[in-house]
Amino acid sequence: MKDTAIFAGGCFWCMVSPFDEQPGIDKVVSGYTGGHTANPTYEEVLTETTGHTEAVEITFDPNLISYEELVEIYWNQTDPTDAMGQFQDRGDNYRPVIFVKDELQRAVAEKSKQRLNDSGKYKKPVVTKIEDAKPFYLAEEHHQEFYQKNPEKYAQEKNERMVYQQNKEGN
Repeated sequence: MKDTAIFAGGCFWCMVSPFDEQPGIDKVVSGYTGGHTANPTYEEVLTETTGHTEAVEITFDPNLISYEELVEIYWNQTDPTDAMGQFQDRGDNYRPVIFVKDELQRAVAEKSKQRLNDSGKYKKPVVTKIEDAKPFYLAEEHHQEFYQKNPEKYAQEKNERMVYQQNKEGN
């Protein structure tokens, strides 16, 4: 039986590959969630008027990879101390959120967030929100599997994230 997880952590282009490469992952798709507009487009989400954030929906086999493992991978892709964007991506549509579909996912995410806060890894508190899942809308086709279709642009985006993250280490 397959399960799903939804994570928002800045530009969805950079959120696909780290999950896609894991055993037990069936697929990772880019899209929009958390807002109030049905079937938003990329251009609409960029206006920050839809309430949506860019996110990835992961379909996985919980017998091969656990939700807890996915949450741990997620923390390593984001700056959990930055509520208004991620790395070079600024704005509400890039906010970090773990969208949970049930109380089990909520408990795992909350416990993991508390562990991260208690770890002392960051000087600032972990502000990533944990919210109930809302409808997930697929992004346009050219946004799907971006890292495979546009390896040069993806490498540039990934590098900018890494540089930004290195400059913020110890937050």
